[in-house]
Amino acid sequence: MKAFRLDELEAERAANDGAYLQFLRERNMSVGLYALEAGELDTQRPHQQDEVYLVVSGRAAITVGPETTQVGRGSVIYVPAGVPHKFHHVTEALRVMVVFSPPES
Repeated sequence: MKAFRLDELEAERAANDGAYLQFLRERNMSVGLYALEAGELDTQRPHQQDEVYLVVSGRAAITVGPETTQVGRGSVIYVPAGVPHKFHHVTEALRVMVVFSPPES
């Protein structure tokens, strides 16, 4: 079994001065923690993998393709491979668990 604590993952991500920390990589998926501070810009580009986002904390809007919605703690968003997407209007520090399938390369 592999088990993780969000507070420890957040501390590791912050210590490495990055917005993203991949903490699990398996044959069919990878999982990471993504962070944006209030007002920060999301510089992501479309990925070659399907993604699922689970908002752990914070508030923002997300645009996936032509659709935009507001997200907050507990929101789950599916992003198909190759589709442009961005978080924006981050009003509270955003922490998002990201699942890639297949694993992010």
